[in-house]
Amino acid sequence: MSVSSLTKFTVPLDSDQSASAQGLLMPKLKYRFRALFENLGVSTPRTELTKQVMDITRPSLTFEEIEIPVYNSRAYIAGKHSWEAITVNFRDDVNGSVSRLLGEQVQKQFDVMEQSSASSGIDYKFITRFEILDGGNGASVANVLETWELYGCFLTSVNYGELNYASNEPVTIAAGIRFDNAIQSPIGDGVGATVARTLGQTITG
Repeated sequence: MSVSSLTKFTVPLDSDQSASAQGLLMPKLKYRFRALFENLGVSTPRTELTKQVMDITRPSLTFEEIEIPVYNSRAYIAGKHSWEAITVNFRDDVNGSVSRLLGEQVQKQFDVMEQSSASSGIDYKFITRFEILDGGNGASVANVLETWELYGCFLTSVNYGELNYASNEPVTIAAGIRFDNAIQSPIGDGVGATVARTLGQTITG
């Protein structure tokens, strides 16, 4: 049995919009997610990375501004875009799975002992994928609410943290990841798809 007053817990809408009867939608929750890493390091499986993720930042996109001076004023258009690097914090497990995989990835990017680097990016770049989930687990399969796929990833930094006699916290490893491009799905739910529908166009990519 529904309680009609629950539909009032949101911002009032215009009278011609029926969405007010639905009430406030459930927000996505920060702690319901999983992160996967394809081709990171050498050893398999890589599932220990997924299990030991503590937190991950979502992509941040910025556009350069191009100024167009005109008569009596100026206008602006969007220039080249830039994806900011993300950070992933891992717990360092007792089997050394996380530190081993990250170490292998560093070795793929640059052999510190031999002072030799990979000949091209395809030799060491990997894919990072993380999904926001609805909370299902076990017999209840989790539904994916949002997926980010980051392509052309490589490690920009690996911070093995500190050890401290006075601390009860687990040992952690912080990894900085730079990537070339990011895709958010499900396809069709983003701003670009809304613009495409408005203009009667089809966006492919």
